[in-house]
Amino acid sequence: MSLAVTSSVGQHLASEVIQTTTGMMGIAWLIPLLPLLGFVLVLGTGKRLGERSALIAVGISGVVFLLSLGVTAELLTDPGTYVRPMPAWIAVGPLTVTYDLLIDQLTVVMLLVVTGVGFLIHVYSIGYMHGDARYPRFFAYLNLFLASMLILVLGQNLLVLFLGWELVGLSSYLLIGFWFENREYAVAAKKAFITNRVGDVSFMVALFLTFAAVGTLDVLGLVEQAETIASGTAFALVLLFLGGAAAKSAQIPLYVWLPDAMAGPTPVSALIHAATMVTAGVYLLVRLSPVLVMSLPAMEIIAYIGVFTALLAALIAVRQDDIKKILAYSTVSQLGFMVLAIGVGAFRESIFHLVTHAFFKGLLFLVAGSVMHAMANRTDVWRMGGLRKAMPITFWTALVGWLAISGVPPFAGFFSKDQILTEAYFHGYGAIWVLGLAAAVLTAFYMSRWFFLIFLGEPRYGADVHPHESPRTMTVPLIVLAALSTVGGLALNAVHTGPLYRFLEPTVGPIDELGYEPAGPLTEAVLIPLAVVAAAVGIGLAYLAYVRRDLSLGRVAEPIKGAGAELLERRFFVDELYEAIFVRAGGRLARGVTWFDARVVDGAVVGSGVASLATGRIVRRVQTGLTRGYVGWLLLGSLAVVGVMVVQVVR
Repeated sequence: MSLAVTSSVGQHLASEVIQTTTGMMGIAWLIPLLPLLGFVLVLGTGKRLGERSALIAVGISGVVFLLSLGVTAELLTDPGTYVRPMPAWIAVGPLTVTYDLLIDQLTVVMLLVVTGVGFLIHVYSIGYMHGDARYPRFFAYLNLFLASMLILVLGQNLLVLFLGWELVGLSSYLLIGFWFENREYAVAAKKAFITNRVGDVSFMVALFLTFAAVGTLDVLGLVEQAETIASGTAFALVLLFLGGAAAKSAQIPLYVWLPDAMAGPTPVSALIHAATMVTAGVYLLVRLSPVLVMSLPAMEIIAYIGVFTALLAALIAVRQDDIKKILAYSTVSQLGFMVLAIGVGAFRESIFHLVTHAFFKGLLFLVAGSVMHAMANRTDVWRMGGLRKAMPITFWTALVGWLAISGVPPFAGFFSKDQILTEAYFHGYGAIWVLGLAAAVLTAFYMSRWFFLIFLGEPRYGADVHPHESPRTMTVPLIVLAALSTVGGLALNAVHTGPLYRFLEPTVGPIDELGYEPAGPLTEAVLIPLAVVAAAVGIGLAYLAYVRRDLSLGRVAEPIKGAGAELLERRFFVDELYEAIFVRAGGRLARGVTWFDARVVDGAVVGSGVASLATGRIVRRVQTGLTRGYVGWLLLGSLAVVGVMVVQVVR
């Protein structure tokens, strides 16, 4: 069943591959190269040009977006799977790795998301980071982050993709810990870096197994030969790639780094959460979807990891008070929906939600940055309130982002998230549909809480704070993202007749032959209204809890009290559990291993050396170099031998 799907996808991609060095495809190598050059140029000119050096980074990000538009236009004109040949990187025996670029429908969707949202964040950062002591370095790191993600997206070889994967990890470390003078921020950067290394080990093992199974690391080669992979190998491969994706896209159990990634400047949070790092894992799994369908049990594991991540993160978000941490757990939850979609075979719906999420989550993080900019960097939502009048542009754009993520029609999140739940139901995953619907209710609730506490009610901040609207460099990106969050879902609607669904079909292939059957008698005409009701319930409960009960009363309005509230505030004590297991217990184990290495292993080596020296000192006294001494010893030895023989004869 799944074998036929994989075969058709592999044969389609193989038959349509076009190698080209002309047109926009021919200069596509500039897309990742220009941000790398921008990184070097801004670092080199930062001291001399000061804040003006940021214009280099912003200009390059704009040029890269235009190049991506050009590549997209050419692909729309002449659809197909294109490979831009590039020089070889590694050639050892049967292993050949080139820097070839893979450009197809999935690639250009990711290019537009990464470069489009990335460009808006670059522009926003001009005003947000103004006056920072390391202003040029920040923009250099932004360009490096952009280049890293573009290498990942364009790589035709899994090893090149992995190169971009690692550079994304490095970039996130540099930007999360940008204000490293604060020890908490530096620790958060290390936490993100180390957690992702766990996933990287899984990814590397997957690369080894891939080469052993099909003899190539080329993405197209792997897809073409997916049908030849044994079921057990396919199961292992999918789970190993899932391990890498779970770290980058913050899924259970490796999601713990993402909320702490808020330590970096807010534009970094938007870049990580909306356009770059966290989308990498989702992109990887969808790119390898022809391999995934070779193991339906592994896909089911992916689906349950996704839905439990969505639900867990939504529960935690309900009791967070930091303006950015609420959004961070929201990102973890929304990524759970994307991974859920992959697990139930809704690959195109997953990418659809990735795109709409880039719009509204980028918007919400930039709104948070605008609020912090106006509130002297305060982040406690309970010390805000009443900002609607002081920040009208931020308020109205935040309203759009809130409605979009809550799943209210006709905003973007309604189309993508609810389509995922509908596909889960139609593909026979009733339990996942119910859990996903519960997560949707919680999403509408905690995001309504976030919006109400920040913008409505009476001001709860002191007289020392004077909120004001942000400069145009910050508000213009908000307006653009708000417009995309309003019309983007409707324009790209990924139902079976939608343009994005049809556009992505050649890259992920049909899944009709997998034999999915609906989980029950409900039709789409019932499922969609149920999703709208879920959003309405969440918003209504938040309204009753935080608006009808006077917001000026502060935390009296909280509907969750006691041990349950503490459990959610402490994030189910997962961080404490990891601290106990991996930091304290792991530290003791490491210290024990160090002691064993120093005392036992090194002791044995050093002891043998000491024994050899002692033996040498004794032996060298016998080796005098005098002939008469040697004759004397020879005589004594001869007499000893004769004595032994005499004793034996007498006996």
